[in-house]
Amino acid sequence: MRRPPYALDRDQGERLTFGETVILLRTTAENSGGALTIWEEVPPLLDTPLHLHANEDELFHIIDGEHEFRCGEQRFRVGPGAFVHLPRGVPHAHRRLVPGSGRFLVITTPGGFEGFFRILAEADRAGDLGPAAYARASAQFGITWLP
Repeated sequence: MRRPPYALDRDQGERLTFGETVILLRTTAENSGGALTIWEEVPPLLDTPLHLHANEDELFHIIDGEHEFRCGEQRFRVGPGAFVHLPRGVPHAHRRLVPGSGRFLVITTPGGFEGFFRILAEADRAGDLGPAAYARASAQFGITWLP
C-alpha cells in the first residue's frame, strides 16, 4: 500500500509527554509501513540509563550539543553532524556532556517503538506514571533496564 508523502515543520508531529520528558514523533510505524519510527526529545532533555532493546536498533543523528554514548564496552563522544548506531541486544546508555543541552533525531527500526512512549504518556495522563507503568511499557516493548 502506497503511503502519501508529508512534511513537518520544526515543532510539528505527535507530542507525547510523561513526567519531565516530551517526545515529538516525526514518523511512526503506521505512516512508514512498519519500517521505522523517528522521534526527538523536546527540552527539558534527560539522559538515558543503561538498558537494552530486544526488538529495535537505534540510530541517532546529532543535531546539537556534545554527547556520550556507551554501547557494550565502547564509548562514543560525538557532536553535531555525528551519527551513532546502537544495535538491538547490546546494553547501551546516553548522557549529555552539558546536562540538559543538545538535540538529536532518533530512528528506531523496525517501527513501532512509539507505542512505548504512548503507554507512558497515557499513564501520565491517568495519574499513574511510576515504576509499574515503566515496567509494563518495558515488558511490552522488550526493554531491559540494567544496573
